[in-house]
Amino acid sequence: MANVVNILFVDISVLMFISLAHTQNNLVFQPSYIIVNGPRATSLLLGNTSDISLNLRTVSPSNTTGNIASPSCVSEATQWVLTKEQVGKTAIQVQLRLDKSLRLCGENETDTDCCPNPLCVLETLQVSACVGGTPQASLLIQAKIHALLVSANTGFGNKTVIPNQVYQPLGSCPCDLTLRACDVRCCCDKDCSIEDLKLFASHCLPGPFGGQVSPAPDYQCSVQSSENSPDWFPFLCVNSPPENNPYLGLFYQGNTITSKPGPSFQMPVLSAPQPVNIYIQGSPILTTNDQYFTIPQKVLGQCVNNAPVAFLKNFKVECVTLLRSCPTGSPLLTRPTDLRTRVKNGQGGDVVVDVTDEVAIDSSQFISSTDAFSDEGLVCENVTLALDYKVYWKGNGITSITLTRTVGTITLNSSVALTTRYSAVFLNGDVMGEPNSGNPGYQEGRPVIAGIVDTLDNNTGSVQRTSVNLWKPVSDGLCSTAEMKPVLFGENSTSGCLLPVSQQNLTQCNLLRETVASLQAALITATLVAKSGNPDPLTMTDWVNIGFVTQNSTAMEDSKSSCQGVPSHQHIHVWSLITGMVEGIPQREIQALQVSYSLSPWTLECGGGDVSPCVDPMVTQLFPITSSVTFTDIPINTGPPKTRFQINFTEYDCDKNDVCWPELAFPITKYYKGEPYSQSLAKGLILAFFFIAASILGTPWRQIRQVWK
Repeated sequence: MANVVNILFVDISVLMFISLAHTQNNLVFQPSYIIVNGPRATSLLLGNTSDISLNLRTVSPSNTTGNIASPSCVSEATQWVLTKEQVGKTAIQVQLRLDKSLRLCGENETDTDCCPNPLCVLETLQVSACVGGTPQASLLIQAKIHALLVSANTGFGNKTVIPNQVYQPLGSCPCDLTLRACDVRCCCDKDCSIEDLKLFASHCLPGPFGGQVSPAPDYQCSVQSSENSPDWFPFLCVNSPPENNPYLGLFYQGNTITSKPGPSFQMPVLSAPQPVNIYIQGSPILTTNDQYFTIPQKVLGQCVNNAPVAFLKNFKVECVTLLRSCPTGSPLLTRPTDLRTRVKNGQGGDVVVDVTDEVAIDSSQFISSTDAFSDEGLVCENVTLALDYKVYWKGNGITSITLTRTVGTITLNSSVALTTRYSAVFLNGDVMGEPNSGNPGYQEGRPVIAGIVDTLDNNTGSVQRTSVNLWKPVSDGLCSTAEMKPVLFGENSTSGCLLPVSQQNLTQCNLLRETVASLQAALITATLVAKSGNPDPLTMTDWVNIGFVTQNSTAMEDSKSSCQGVPSHQHIHVWSLITGMVEGIPQREIQALQVSYSLSPWTLECGGGDVSPCVDPMVTQLFPITSSVTFTDIPINTGPPKTRFQINFTEYDCDKNDVCWPELAFPITKYYKGEPYSQSLAKGLILAFFFIAASILGTPWRQIRQVWK
């Protein structure tokens, strides 16, 4: 059985080590006679292989002598392809390949590229090596090849994929594993011809896997034997073919369920951003080639050169770069052609960034190293110092983008700390789009919105937005380099900066107090604060006046080295109130905001061995200037105030008396929670009915009726 279905592909390669003197003048095939059972045959031609031609023909034994005809240099057309390859100076590899499919032809098939019979090829081939038309050596090949019962290209591509039975029902022939080919011993395979089935008809795979019905039912006459069969069995058993069996097999045959991809714990592959039809607040702005429109920004405190720009998100950042040589790439060295990016406008079109250049005459404001002011050194021209974008928008689209690029010349002596500025502002017409801090109530962590009445537009009386700020010290902590940070709703905070003061400054206390007051006043330039997180700039009822309280200093005289009543601390007190609930979230509004100042004396300290501030009028000491904010929630009044009767007369108050008359009928009141109120009321009424009935039918009423009669 195995000899019938086994397919053998033989590649015969014989390497012979023959002396060079022997092979220089003689030609010989090694081996010179080959018997093949597959579609390939290989041999080596050894000797002087220069000017050699190979010829292939089909030969047959003589009917009289039985010998093969002598070699010939005339080629014939065969179903084999002859190729040769030089493998050395005195060796040629000769290979024959069958140019025909070994697939067995089906019934009524007209394709000629198949085998009509199981014995597909039976012939003898002769390869002659000729020099100048004279044969020098010959190779005989006897080919006896049977047709393949499986597909010619064996591999994963021709295997039938058995699907998951939960999602797709399995076929009626589970052993049919090869597509469009006969599977050995699979008697239910529709690809097997009658001749194929005759080869393994008596060796079919048993059970459901082989397509046979199993097991046989107990009522079959062939199942019960004479040893264990009951007495009545010969009269009641059934003779039925095996196919007529109620056994349905072990495979799921239900409806098909559409499979859904499960969760994956692998790292997702980042793809290119998908284009959007319109822009919404926070969505990234895209270029025409579906890439992010980027501007240098700060991410987690670090400057990132290629950070995406979000729609309607304003920002202004400063990045510090230590330069030791002239910049050679973006963003410190840019060209207008590179900045004229084509951006999608969100309405199906695009806009081009309009670039305008400005030259900074004085570059010192961008440089924090004194080495750069030297006249000698490396000169770097056209260094980008600032990029300021203005994005004009309307609805869900962008109408235009303008860029102001500030460039300047920097002289490098050794190294320079260069501070560059990058900003993007979204303008609706000429009005800057400001983000809200809630809808409508304030959200914790969002900036408190302040405002100033626009005096230039007296007709509308609109409010221009601004912010309430605290100190944000950086680097050395001095007030001259300190920045401002907005007050965030619901977050109490305290911050400050340091002001250097000398003995000479303390001799001019009025000027010192005015200087500190101006520094503190710069934190809050607004006069109004918004009640809610989304105020209307044209509705004055959405705004509350900011109260300023200045504490009068006590009448104390200023001395030589001290000043009294310096407004060194600024305190912001915010009162908020919960005005309602939206989807279970409390909505908080600002009811009042008050700014107060604490006055303190400033005196030089010359203790600890350091007396220079008190001796040298130019030596300075650092004095703190602080600012803080406190948020207070106004408690909600949950009920109306008590009346005078409720306050004065407490004999009916169950919480203050041992005897509580209102609880006499407690089971039928709404305060009783032991059972539903309707049930307790019904039971109470029933008890009252029985009490009245007993009273009417009792002794007093009976005596009254007797007297009446």
